[in-house]
Amino acid sequence: MGDVLLSAQDLSVRFGGVLAVNKVSFEVRQGEVFTLIGPNGAGKTTVFNLISRLYQPTSGQIVWHGEPQGGPVVLTQQAPHRIANLGIARTFQNIELFEHASVLHNLLVGYHCHATTGFWSRLFFTPATRRSELTARRKAEEVIELLDLQHHRDAMVAGLPYGVRKVVELARALCTEPKLLLLDEPSSGLNVEETADMAFWIQDIQQELGISVLMVEHDMTLVSKVSDRVLAMNQGEVLAMGTAREVQQDARVIEAYLGTVDDVSSLRRTPQANPAEVAP
Repeated sequence: MGDVLLSAQDLSVRFGGVLAVNKVSFEVRQGEVFTLIGPNGAGKTTVFNLISRLYQPTSGQIVWHGEPQGGPVVLTQQAPHRIANLGIARTFQNIELFEHASVLHNLLVGYHCHATTGFWSRLFFTPATRRSELTARRKAEEVIELLDLQHHRDAMVAGLPYGVRKVVELARALCTEPKLLLLDEPSSGLNVEETADMAFWIQDIQQELGISVLMVEHDMTLVSKVSDRVLAMNQGEVLAMGTAREVQQDARVIEAYLGTVDDVSSLRRTPQANPAEVAP
């Protein structure tokens, strides 16, 4: 793997009396798929929201190394609307699309974050705006072809199956031309076949487009198939980091998911004696 693309240093965030994330540190390297796993409430999505600037950390910082010309950028000092321009895109667990627009128009929204033409140029549709629109449409068509969305190109999002909508949201994120793609539970709500397709898309995004991926995911089959490194969290803290196999074999991770031996034993039913066998 290549150089560090994003680094989180001692991230903590507190909501009132709840410490949702506690001194979490990790690095995402250029060209890798890095996955956050953990039980519900572990703090995974909160970390995503910190990177997206939806939340402000109580302490710690996130540094973006994807600007080789200008040097490292401290994301925690950036406005939320600047994140996409820096080269970071995100999908959401709950799909966020324009339902009454076509697939193509949803994808074009992604490219408009890089628009270089001004208001008056767009208002009068000058030659510069025309060239910009043609470039955006060509790139959108490339993403449609990559993710096999040709059949749904002109369909309204509202009429699409849930699994196709997940792919459309992934496509729109790609249309922002990111260097780092944040995927929040990409297999959520998908069946086995659709999850296998999602694994295929993620591998293509990493290998063919060279985009780094930071993913939150519960499906360990998907995690094992696509992840280069995995970070396990529980109750806002880091439990283990390594390959998917190493993390799954870590005793602390097993305990976080399944509990201790005593916890599991306590769930077993005690056999009840047959009344007919009880002596008078």
